[in-house]
This record gives sequence, structure tokens and C-alpha cells, in this order.
Amino acid sequence: MTQTRDTPSTAPATRVPPHRIHPAWGVAAVAFLVIVAAAAFGSAPGLLVEPLHHELGWSRGTIGLGVSVQLALYGLTAPFAAALMDRFGIRPVLLVALALITGGALATIWMTAPWQFVLGWGALVGLGTGSMALAFSSTITQRWFVRRRGLVSGVLTAGSASGQLVFLPLLSWLIGQHGWRSASVTVGIVAALAVPLVLLAMRDHPADAGVPPYGSDVVEPRPAPRTGAGRRTVAALTGASRTSTFWLLAGAFAICGASTNGLVKTHFVPAAHDHGMSMTAGATLLAVVGVFDIAGTIFSGWLTDRVSPRLLLGVYYTLRGVALMTLPSLLGPQVEPPMVFFIVFYGLDWVATVPPTMALCREHYGQDASIVFGWVLAAHQVGAGLVAWLGGVVRDATGTYDGVWYGAGLLCAGAALMSLLVRRLAPPGTPRP
Repeated sequence: MTQTRDTPSTAPATRVPPHRIHPAWGVAAVAFLVIVAAAAFGSAPGLLVEPLHHELGWSRGTIGLGVSVQLALYGLTAPFAAALMDRFGIRPVLLVALALITGGALATIWMTAPWQFVLGWGALVGLGTGSMALAFSSTITQRWFVRRRGLVSGVLTAGSASGQLVFLPLLSWLIGQHGWRSASVTVGIVAALAVPLVLLAMRDHPADAGVPPYGSDVVEPRPAPRTGAGRRTVAALTGASRTSTFWLLAGAFAICGASTNGLVKTHFVPAAHDHGMSMTAGATLLAVVGVFDIAGTIFSGWLTDRVSPRLLLGVYYTLRGVALMTLPSLLGPQVEPPMVFFIVFYGLDWVATVPPTMALCREHYGQDASIVFGWVLAAHQVGAGLVAWLGGVVRDATGTYDGVWYGAGLLCAGAALMSLLVRRLAPPGTPRP
């Protein structure tokens, strides 16, 4: 059932004076660092395509299948992880996720067959990263903040870009100097190092610190654990799927994933390499996307608190489609100014779609917003996984990625239209017909 407002708590509440520096910002900072670390796990697949193809003789389509499994599970795990965080708490879910990533990354060091790549980098890393996906950001934002939700969601989303900025050049250099296995070892170590950070500093709920959410002066009691995480997750999907808003948001976000993680993050480096550019140069350009992604996503979060999210999404997807359709003419052996402009522009738009999409989920689905957003994110990752695989297949069949860039640009036009068709909700208190 569609909700327009969060259901107020009926439990006793305590009023407290405002803190000078609210603990919510500390929790958000820890979440940001965890997301930065998690970005290492999603940065490697695009760098592994060429080394695995040359050393093990696997086709790009086969390698793309492993990447697509990771991307799809990243999304499909997210809504269940959000519900499990309500049941068991944030820390236990994150610790299990980090263990899966460590095991999956390190297991690939000894792989000799494609199915092992699909199991390690695909299934285990996909399940782990899915538990630390954007639905985790939504949970933190929903629990700890009443005000500045758009800004906070933008900052947390930018954490993935920050991680990309840090790890892409490092992993590219390691692969060039020590082979692709060094990237797997690095990812496993980073996941292990994140464990004490989660144990020592992550808090589940404002009541644990005896404070109200940021923007409120009332300490709400910690809610009782919600049992039946699986049933609740499916029930949230069932209720949301009866609304056109869900399908429009999920369809647009599937195209968002196809045009970012599935296409650019996975295939930009090998596509640039096809045109004579070194892998290190291509990886550096992709890392620069992360630099401007930080600014673009934070600015998008700020705008989301002030401008209609529907309008923002329509503009973002339109501009993204135009950029993708110009890319084939920009690729070459050298980094020219037009390519730099594309990288800057695409970086500003990369995940600027996340804060307005989260805002529309909160607006339409109330307390189930994090879980519903998890399902919308699942569509994002299914779209990403499909194009990660299809991009490799098209490259194997035609010898070029050009058709994939043009097709993705046209899909972005459809995403813009779907976003603008999301219905507006009447302000609270408006009589219904």
C-alpha cells in the first residue's frame, strides 16, 4: 500500500536539547568510509577483462557473465539486506558481507575455470557488496536524519565515487606490475581492514546513543526487531508493485545501471584500449569520473531538498544520453580535450540520480522506503548486469563497442520520460477525491 508519510511512533519519547555536533554525522562518516572501502570491490571487474582474456583465453562474453552475476546479485541482495538490518542490526549484516567479499576475492587467486570466476567474483562478492549497497545508505539516512536527507544521501552515494578515485589507479598499477591476482589480494585485504571500523564505530539507531535523529529534538525508543525479514521484503515489493510509480522508478533506474556500472565502468577501459589507449590511461580517466561524481552527487542531494526530484531525473537522464552518443567519436589513442570534457560531464551525472530516486521512494512508500529503494536498486543492477554481458557479446561479434554506446543513449531518453511520468503526491491533509 502506498504511504505518503512515515507512521509516527506511539512509544514514549524524550525531549533533549540539541547537540552542538550531532552523533548522526559521526555515523554518516563511518558509513561513508565503509562505502569507500566497498568501492574497491566494484572497481576491479573492468580492469580484469583484458588480463583474463589474454592469460586464460576466456572470451569477453564469458568474463562479462561473471561481472553480470556480481552486478545482478549486488542489486537483488540489497532489499533483503535492508530488512535484515531491521531484524539483526547494521553491524552483523556488514560483518557477514565483508567476510563474503574477502573469501570471494581471495578464492579467485587460484581459479583456472570460468565457473570459479563466476562463483568468486560473481556470487560471493556480489552478495557481499549488495549488503553494503545504496540501500544501506538509505537505511542510515532514514534512521539518523529528519533534516538534510537529500544532502546526506548525496554524500553517502559519493562515497562509491571516492573509492573509485582511490582504488582504480592503484588496482590498474598493481595489475600492470604484478598481474591481475594482485588486485584480488588487495580487495581481500581492504575488506578485512574494514571489519574493526564497523565493530568499533557503527551504531544501529539514534536511541543507542541516547539522542534524537538529526533535525528532531525527541529521542524515539529503539524499535523492536522486525521478524520475518524475507516476508517483509517480499511484502514491500508486492505492495509497491501495485503502483505505477514503482515500475517507472525501477525501469528508469535499470537504465541508469545499464549506462553506468554495466557499460562505462565495465567496458570503458577495454573500449579505450581498442582505440590504442593504454589501460592505465583509461583507468585514470575512469577514476577522474569519480572525482566529479563526488561533486555532482553532493550537489544533486542539495538540489533534491529544493527542486522536484522528477524534474531532476528527467534532466539527468537526458544529458547522460546525449553524452553517451558522442563518446564513439571521442575515443582515440591520446587523451584529447573533448574526451576530458566528456569525463567531467559524465562524472557530474554518474550517480546524481540516486538522491532524487531515494526522495521519491520516501515520498511514496514511507517506512518501507529503504526496502522499496532496495528493489529499485535491484532493477538498477539487473540492468547493469545485462549490459555488462551484452557489451562483451557485442564486442566479440562486431569487433567494436559503438553500437552499445548508441543503444544506451537511446535508452536514457526513455528513462527521462519515465521519470517525468512519476505522479505527484498531494500535500498531506489534502482531501482525496
